[in-house]
Amino acid sequence: MGFKMGIVGMPNVGKSTLFNALTKTAAAQAANFPFCTIEPNVGEVAVPDARLDKLAAIASSKQIIPTRMTFVDIAGLVKGASKGEGLGNQFLANIRETDAIAHVLRCFEDGDITHVDGRVDPVADADTIETELMLADLESIEKRLVNIVRKVRGGDKEAVQQERLLKAAAEALENGKPARTVDVDADDAKAWTGLQLLTTKPILYVCNVDEGSAANGNAFSDAVAKMAAEQGAGTVVISAQIEEDISQLDADDAEMFLEEMGLEEAGLDRLIRAGYELLHLQTYFTVGPKEARAWTIREGTLAPQAAGVIHGDFEKGFIRAETIAYDDFVDLGGEQPAKEAGKMRAEGKGYTVKDGDVLHFLFNT
Repeated sequence: MGFKMGIVGMPNVGKSTLFNALTKTAAAQAANFPFCTIEPNVGEVAVPDARLDKLAAIASSKQIIPTRMTFVDIAGLVKGASKGEGLGNQFLANIRETDAIAHVLRCFEDGDITHVDGRVDPVADADTIETELMLADLESIEKRLVNIVRKVRGGDKEAVQQERLLKAAAEALENGKPARTVDVDADDAKAWTGLQLLTTKPILYVCNVDEGSAANGNAFSDAVAKMAAEQGAGTVVISAQIEEDISQLDADDAEMFLEEMGLEEAGLDRLIRAGYELLHLQTYFTVGPKEARAWTIREGTLAPQAAGVIHGDFEKGFIRAETIAYDDFVDLGGEQPAKEAGKMRAEGKGYTVKDGDVLHFLFNT
């Protein structure tokens, strides 16, 4: 599975510059993995993982296929979006379809780029967006509670559960807290996710800084980091302008450019990894002479469900998984040496897949 991250923010914060850098980078890499721009504002990009290249080199794989992340550029939100200001309703609907939110905040001064509110205050911007999402959630909850009254009175178990969760979310929102702060029991997790409330989505704050602050951040990004820490949210410091410049260079020139800027890696790579951590995702690999491929799963996924990411029939007919830890595969020099050394294990339906596992699934057709 991949996952979808919505890029949100107020107008003129560098959101589209960042998205353009992502999609240009993806287009440049298209020879090595499938890339598509699904719509003008939707694109897919490879998830960087040096482990995949190592595995492919050991197995002499003809093709390398990374896992992918989908980014959605959601046009600038403004105050009043929850009431339809700008194209608010359309954009809020787009956010609802994403797994997480990358909230781009302007953390740079530039007299040539006008801020919609006439000042640079990323913390205030974050509060404006969060408020609009909270107001939209409250309106949605009020409508849903009215619509399920009859079913609740009739004792419909699903409606009773939904009402209880909606009221819990409403209480948090009315107290000025996003719905993600509600403590949800494991038995309610699926129903809670099904509510699709905007403020249940995890947030990654992306601090768009000037080029000179790309390596260490600045006072604006420091303020955002403090706010994020209080919320338990993630942050990434990135210069959208640098990322756009890098996206137009070949690999060697890009590496040289990063060194000149005092950066160890592209900010987009950090952004993607931070998104993975935000959603508690991990990677397993399938490796052979034909291809080396990365697959995304959530932490805690059992072997049959991990197999199902490749194909539903793999999950339905699951027999066992032959498993080699990444370090063993690399240190011993491949599948056969690992097998001879006793490092290949046969795991059943109760096995929890580990990050970096090299797997081969056996299944009934």
